[in-house]
Amino acid sequence: MKMFGKIALSLGMGALCVWFVVRRMDPPAMWAALRQLGVRAVLLYTATLAVTHFFRAWRWQYLLRPIGVSLAPGRLLSISSVGFMAILAMPVRLGEFIRPYFVVRGGQSRMSAVLGTVAVERIVDGLLISLLFFGSYLASDASTYSAPLRFAAWASVLGFLSLTVFLLCALRWTETTIRVALGMTLLPRFSPAIATKIADKLRALIQGFQVLRDPKNLLPFLLQSVLYWGVNGFGMWLLANDMNLDISVSAAFATMAFTGVVISLPNAPGNVGQFHAGILLGLAAYLPASVVSSYGQAYAIALHAIQTVWYVGVGLICLKLVGGTESLRTVVTESNRAVETGSPGVP
Repeated sequence: MKMFGKIALSLGMGALCVWFVVRRMDPPAMWAALRQLGVRAVLLYTATLAVTHFFRAWRWQYLLRPIGVSLAPGRLLSISSVGFMAILAMPVRLGEFIRPYFVVRGGQSRMSAVLGTVAVERIVDGLLISLLFFGSYLASDASTYSAPLRFAAWASVLGFLSLTVFLLCALRWTETTIRVALGMTLLPRFSPAIATKIADKLRALIQGFQVLRDPKNLLPFLLQSVLYWGVNGFGMWLLANDMNLDISVSAAFATMAFTGVVISLPNAPGNVGQFHAGILLGLAAYLPASVVSSYGQAYAIALHAIQTVWYVGVGLICLKLVGGTESLRTVVTESNRAVETGSPGVP
């Protein structure tokens, strides 16, 4: 029932976003714009995507080191690539557990502790893009940002700032944080045994926040995160210009940031509709509606298609390296089971 609920939420989100995108589409103009997309532009954007992929994967090692986990460079990149593919392909980010699953299955650390590093990564990413989005909103003419965009700018920056404060508090006052969190659920009163098990998992999860006390690893992680998002935004700007979208570099980064906020919500399979809605809403703050419904639609489709082919292609190759004969479905199922039990099985 829990999985059914997640999938229903995912499909509902996807359907809503697809409806939003389609009702603003100018099909003849969009297809005309897509036909103008050249091979050079695709290859150039793919090259920036490869650099983005590298920084996104490589930085994880700096979060793993403080909890005593060390991975060979090839295995780090392979595990990360499979995880990126699964996050994109699976609904409601069910693929998030794959990277910790492969690490723990190799005998290093606990599932909860490695999940803690993923939580830090996600919150730092969210904070970076929400600050970028909020800064773009403050620097622009307020009249160009619609009410939903203004609300999203405030909500995202406040939300991720709150999560960052939670990380710091949990690391500084671990037992107090656990006690307050469990107290809000009333589990200690009605089910002490379950509360004790959850408290143990929370302690392990918070161990994954150790990089926040380790400047030697935290600073390289933050630097590579900035490089990751920087190359990503620059690549989006290059492709936009190749597709006759006259936007500035700052507008491309604002669009990237807003799209990142949108897809951080419970995502549809493949981010279909959700990714496109984020791009279109971001572009709407900088371009006329007629351009967004034609060239903007073509741009969103091209971005999504290139990213999907890249991440799925690289992910499937790397799945053979780290998963052997296992299918993606098996890996996702086992990784989610490992989160529940805390002990991943080894085929």
